[in-house]
Amino acid sequence: MTVALPRSEPKSAPRSVTILGSTGSVGCSTLDLIRRNPDVFEIEALTANGRVERLAEQAKLVGAKVAVVADDSRYQDLKAALSGSGIEAAAGPAAVIEVAARPSDWVMAAIVGAAGLAPTMAAVRRGAVVALANKETLVCAGPLMTAEVTRSQATLLPVDSEHNAIFQVLDAERPTAVDRIVLTASGGPFRTLSREAMATVTPAQAVAHPNWDMGAKISVDSATMMNKGLEVIEAQHLFTIPPERIEVLVHPQSVVHSMVAYVDGSVLAQLGQPDMRTPIAYTLAWPERMAAPVERLDLTEIGQLTFEAPDPVRFPALRLAREALQAGGSAPTILNAANEIAVSAFLEGRIGFLDIAQVVEDTLQGLPVSPLVSLEDVWSVDREARAIASGLTSRIGLG
Repeated sequence: MTVALPRSEPKSAPRSVTILGSTGSVGCSTLDLIRRNPDVFEIEALTANGRVERLAEQAKLVGAKVAVVADDSRYQDLKAALSGSGIEAAAGPAAVIEVAARPSDWVMAAIVGAAGLAPTMAAVRRGAVVALANKETLVCAGPLMTAEVTRSQATLLPVDSEHNAIFQVLDAERPTAVDRIVLTASGGPFRTLSREAMATVTPAQAVAHPNWDMGAKISVDSATMMNKGLEVIEAQHLFTIPPERIEVLVHPQSVVHSMVAYVDGSVLAQLGQPDMRTPIAYTLAWPERMAAPVERLDLTEIGQLTFEAPDPVRFPALRLAREALQAGGSAPTILNAANEIAVSAFLEGRIGFLDIAQVVEDTLQGLPVSPLVSLEDVWSVDREARAIASGLTSRIGLG
C-alpha cells in the first residue's frame, strides 16, 4: 500500500503547516479547523492562484510566515495587501514550488488540476507528511509520484472523502484479505436526467452540487462523473489494487463515503455528514483524531440510504477513465488535460455539457499513448493534449 507508510508521533510543540491552495474550498476548510486549534498548529505558508485579497486576509488572520500567489502579475498587489504585517510575499509558479519545499510538518496539497503536480512533488521529495486533496496529481503522474513517496519516505494521506474513507477502514497490513474497494458517488445534480435534457444544462446548474460545497471545476466533474473516474485512477495508485476490483456505486445521500469488502464477506464502511472538514481533520491529526465542528450523523433523521449502479450511457466519463487506466502510460495524463480544457470551455459557455466527455474521448483517440519516465514527459504530453482539446472545443464553438 502506498498511503501513510511512515508514522509520526504526536508532537507537544505546534505542528507547522503549509497549505497549497488556501483560498479554495478545501483550503478554507483546513484553515477553519486550524483556527479552532491555535495552540496545536502554526502556519508556515499559504498559496493561492490569483485571489490576492482573500490570500492576504487569510495570511494575516493566522499569522502565516509567507504568502505566495501563483499569478506573478499580482505580486505588487499581494505585497501591498500584506504591507506592515511582517508576512513575506512572493509570486509565480516557481515561488509556489519553492514554498512547498520549505520545512513544515504537514502540507495540504489542494491546488486544483495539473497545476498542483510540481508543488506536491516538491513537498514529497523532502519527505513531508502530505495530505493529498489534488487527485489530478496521481492521475497525471501516479507511478512517478508513488515512486518518489517510497524513495523519500514521505507520508501520503488521502483527503478526498472517498479515499479517506477507504484509508480509515482498510486493513493495510493484510492486503490479501481485501476482496474489493467500493467508491461511492452522489451522482451529481443530473443523476436522473436524460441525455437529451443534459444537452441543455447550464454551467450554473452544473456547479450546484446537491450535497457538497466544492469549486466550479470539481462540481462539473461530479456532474459528468469524471470526478469518480479520476478517483478510480487515484485509488489504484493509493491502494495498489487491480482496477477490476475497484467498484463505483451511486449513493445519492453522500453518507456512506466508501467501503472495503473483505474475502470473508464482511463489508466495512465509513459514514458521516458530507462535510470535508471530517477527512481533513483525520489527516491533520493523523495518527490521532481531533474534534471537528461538523453536524453529527443522525441515521434516524436520514431514514434510508439508497444505492444504484452508475449509468454508463448517460455518464461516459467513467468509462473513459477506466479505459485510460487500463491503457496506462500517458493515457491518464491525456484524459486529465483534455478534461480540464473541456470543463473550462463549458464553464465559459463555449461548449455544451455533453461535449465535455466527447472532447476527452476525441483527444484520447487523437494522441498515441507513450511511457512516462520523468515529469518532463508528463508536461510534454499535457501540453499536446491541451492543444488538441483546445482545437476541438474551438471547432465545437464555431459550429
